[in-house]
Formats: sequence, C-alpha cells, structure tokens
Amino acid sequence: MSPDIKLLFVGAKGRMEMQKVPESGYDIIGLWISGIRRKLTINNLSFPFKLISSLLKSGRIINSFKPDVVIGVGGFASGPLLYRATGKGIPALIQEQNSYPGITNKLLAKRVDRICVAHEHMERFFPKDKIVITGNPVRKDIIHAGEKRAQAMRFFNLSPTQKTVLIIGGSNGARTINHSLLAEIEQIIEAGIQVIWQTGRFYYKEVKESVHNYDLSNFRIFEFLKEMDLAYAAADVVISRAGALSISELCMVGKPVIFVPSPNVAEDHQTKNAQALVEKNAAVLIKDKDARSALVKATIKLIHDNERQMSLKAHIGKLAKPDAADMIAREVLSLIN
Repeated sequence: MSPDIKLLFVGAKGRMEMQKVPESGYDIIGLWISGIRRKLTINNLSFPFKLISSLLKSGRIINSFKPDVVIGVGGFASGPLLYRATGKGIPALIQEQNSYPGITNKLLAKRVDRICVAHEHMERFFPKDKIVITGNPVRKDIIHAGEKRAQAMRFFNLSPTQKTVLIIGGSNGARTINHSLLAEIEQIIEAGIQVIWQTGRFYYKEVKESVHNYDLSNFRIFEFLKEMDLAYAAADVVISRAGALSISELCMVGKPVIFVPSPNVAEDHQTKNAQALVEKNAAVLIKDKDARSALVKATIKLIHDNERQMSLKAHIGKLAKPDAADMIAREVLSLIN
C-alpha cells in the first residue's frame, strides 16, 4: 500500500470486524447499528434510534477524517456512512460479494459512483453503467494452494494415494453439515475416505464426543483451521456452505465442491450463490433440508467419480478472479483521480 494513503474502517459495534480489523493493524470506529429482523423484536423497535445515532456519528466521522473516497461492502455500517458521504458529494464505491445483493447495497446503488461485483447479470439489481466485474478478493496464500499438495499431505499426516474430503462450515461451524456427517459416519469410514473436518467452535466438543468410539485413523478433526491453503491443497472434494468468500476461494483453488447453503441468511443468498455455479456445471448443490439423507451419499459418489471431478474442476476454475483485489483498488483510485 502506498505510504500516502490513509485508511479508516467503520464497522458495526459487536460485530466481528471490531476485533479483526485492529488485529490486522488498522483503526476502526464502531457505529450503533444492526439489521432488521423479520419478526417483531426489541432490536427492531430500537432500529430507528440506532439509525439516527449512526447517521449523526457518520457525519462526524466524515467531517473529521475528510475522506477522498468511501467504500462500502454491504455491512450494517455501510448504509449510514455512505449515505452521509454521498450526500456531501464524496465519491463512493460499493462491492457486492453475492450473486443476490443485500438490501444495503440495493439502497445505495443509485447514490454511488461505482459498483464492483463478483457475478454476471447483476444489472438485474444495479445500474448497468456503474457495474465492474472484479470478483471477490481472496487471501494470497490461497492463490498458490495447488502447488502445495505434497506439503499438505505431510502436514496433515495423510496418505497421498487415498482420496481426501475437506469439510468446512465457517469459524462457528455449520450444524446441518456436522450432524449429517455424524449420522452417516460409518459409511464414510467404510468408504476408506480421508477426512479433514473443521467443525467450528460451536460443534467441536459435540463432534469429538460423538465419534470417540469409532476408528478415526483417517480423520483429522479441528475446531478451526488457520492453514486453509494446505487444507485446500490436500482435498480432492470439498463440502462447504455457500458464502461469497468461500465460493471465491474454491474457484481460486479449483476444487470439486458440494455446497450445502445455509438457509439462515438474508434473502436466501447462499442458495442463489451456489445455484449460479450449478448452472455453469461448476458445483453440486444439496439443500440444507436434504443434507441428512443425501450429503454423505453424494460425497461418496463424487469422491469415486474421477470424470465428474475433472469436469467440476475445469468449470469452477474458469470462474476464478485472481486479480480481484487489484482491480477493486484501481477502481477506488480512479474515483479519487
């Protein structure tokens, strides 16, 4: 990053960014803001007060920091901050990670100057003349994961001659995925498949207690995996939720993937994300409600179908955007210049 560029992050109080951004060495200011739930709650009743508070604080932030450009990524804090910034005539850009945009970015689309997207056909939601297809940025170590196969097998102490499945459900874990695997774990063991299983912090203890009577010599079970580049490198097939960033990483590493979209997200956007890949023959989709009966069967079938794996790898690899971060940065700088 150029030394003459100064960054200030603005997030929502109580959200993950308030911890992660300072850990990365950047300043962040929190707004008292949250989303609106579909049922009547105390949080919904307090939303008007949160919005007014956040609009006022956003104005003070802008007056103090005096930004040359403002960027929104669809989080709760993006709405009030970009609303105030665009009202003052400050150039603004939003980045939409999903194939189906959230309400914040939909509302901001007419006010901003540029809209960076990760999927085609987003003119259904945004002004066509503002759209730039950039993809989603991914961690740099992911880009070269394909070159680390031998290192990965040594790291996880796995056999390079056996098939390996990677299971990821995010840092908190995916209840349906974990429970679906536990229900059919004997089938997985009998199939002779190696498993790298990130359970998430909410389910690690439950999973470990549920499988302690089985022969798990082919299993590597983790609460959380920091070495995702090696996990991807070791995997022949991946089981994952269908969040936007997970999809971008899987496109980058070019792995056959079975998506189990979370139903507990706004606008069911994970299903729409996964469906966008299924339509290009780049992934397999198992609905959350069908996972308990279908996920393990589909996994075993795919792990033994080399031709299907090769087809999925070829198609998902075409969707990778390795230069996404640079493209977005260039668009931001062009608004300043």
